[in-house]
Amino acid sequence: MKFGEKVRKLRKEKGLTQSELAEELKITLRTVQNYESGAVHPKSRETYYRLADVFGVDSNYLMTEDEEIIRDAYEKGGSRSAADVEELIDGICGLFAGGSLPEEDMDAAMKAISDAYFSVKEENKKYAPKKYRQ
Repeated sequence: MKFGEKVRKLRKEKGLTQSELAEELKITLRTVQNYESGAVHPKSRETYYRLADVFGVDSNYLMTEDEEIIRDAYEKGGSRSAADVEELIDGICGLFAGGSLPEEDMDAAMKAISDAYFSVKEENKKYAPKKYRQ
């Protein structure tokens, strides 16, 4: 489930209007509307924490959209792939959410993870059957 869908669902479950949620978070109505439409995500972790407090959920739930990724991994590689992806996501979320890394180090870590992914993906192309190569 996408971030905006989660916010909309949780807001409705709480019985709040968009205006009431905006007031409680001390943000504009337009910002809440943009969150729910998926146009934007919060720019700071503090906003995720405030949302989590209002809705009574873990902030990691709001920060991740991993359900679809895990389902796709299962469809493509089975339960082992899904478990590997879920473990990777949990580890990264734990590092970023509960760790003591400064924000610039988190950005560097995310870039390193991204670089590693694209490097391995490129390397694995030569092992893929021709019909799967792009």
